[in-house]
Amino acid sequence: MFKVYGDYRSGNCYKVKLMLHLLGKPYEWVPIDILKGETQSEAFLAKNPNGKIPVLELEDGTCLWESNAILNFLADGSEFLPSEPRLRTQVLQWQFFEQYSHEPYVAVARFIQLYQGMPEARLDEHARCLALGYKALKVMEKQLQRTPYLVGEQYSIADIALYAYTHVADEGGFSLEAFPAVRAWIERVASHPRHVTMLG
Repeated sequence: MFKVYGDYRSGNCYKVKLMLHLLGKPYEWVPIDILKGETQSEAFLAKNPNGKIPVLELEDGTCLWESNAILNFLADGSEFLPSEPRLRTQVLQWQFFEQYSHEPYVAVARFIQLYQGMPEARLDEHARCLALGYKALKVMEKQLQRTPYLVGEQYSIADIALYAYTHVADEGGFSLEAFPAVRAWIERVASHPRHVTMLG
């Protein structure tokens, strides 16, 4: 059985949880409190020397880290990762977009607001995150006006990667009112029969 080391409120950890539920794979969840510094313990660093969650531990004790890399591992050979090279590359394209243009702003704004309670020292950073996060949401909106999912007609790990923080963007101060295609996509993703919520 897989072990997942993570925080239920973390979007990056939620990606792994959602993927496992969609695939119907059993797992054990090992809670990690980042605010208490648990990712910096010697035991945790032995699993991920980068000291971040999530970590997926395989049955043989091998550990995989970086949420999108874990998604690719878990989805390999399933309906959630296309085998056709162009489509598979488009999945990677959106995953890179998520890590470089979306998560650093949408997730960080949420961390500042939800986890830290908007400390005055980070207000300017939060405002910058909102501006750049909205830019990323506009890119998603344009694609989702054309196709039901980020890579055409098929629900894939590209959607999982971006759903994780987009569906809780309001917890970072974002409004999705101006993004009807994104809102419809969120509902579409959540309607999958094996969907599980972040805290569910």
